[in-house]
Amino acid sequence: MVYDPKLAAALSGATLRQLSHWRNTGARRGAVLIPEVSSRRPVLYSFRDVVALRTCVKLRNDASLQKIRRALDTLRDDLKEREHLSSYKLVADAGTIYLAASDQAVDLVRRKANVVIHQMVDVLQPFYRDGRHIPSLLQPRPHVTVDPAVRGGVPVIEGTRVPYDEVAALLRDGVPAERISDYYPSVTATAALDAADFAEYVDSYDPDPPRESREAAAG
Repeated sequence: MVYDPKLAAALSGATLRQLSHWRNTGARRGAVLIPEVSSRRPVLYSFRDVVALRTCVKLRNDASLQKIRRALDTLRDDLKEREHLSSYKLVADAGTIYLAASDQAVDLVRRKANVVIHQMVDVLQPFYRDGRHIPSLLQPRPHVTVDPAVRGGVPVIEGTRVPYDEVAALLRDGVPAERISDYYPSVTATAALDAADFAEYVDSYDPDPPRESREAAAG
């Protein structure tokens, strides 16, 4: 399973503009994250990319992009850590960014001695970014789950292999939630409504409409 930019944005909390900027290899300090699957059109992200993107979004709540880039430089160039960014736990605290282990952390910005961090935040759990609620990565809705072992990580109805967007499409076509089981016996009406709600959330990451459309809407 690969994720197009809109779904990667919805699952990570990044905006489409941020995704474009973060994969820009022309930046002075290099790209924050280059998609594993394809960095050229069509741009495609992996599940590991989405986990790494959530880390970057959480870091941006407390640190500037300049500090994040400096931290990544230290991680990759000084510490010679070249694994995928999702392999590391990075935490922003008190104006810096740490590479965190189970009982200590390395300051990647000020490059001071190791310090102990007592409270870690799981990047997979829900959080807020610019007032928007970013759902749990593995369970973005009560009856919608994401598991790399199930259909490669495409969001599905909990306990099934039914993709959320197929269920949402039926609802959009006018099929009542209580009749979804006629098409997918394992999908309840409640799960169908969760799928539709998640699909609406994903669609909120659509890019801005063309200028002509905005002007027409404005009259």
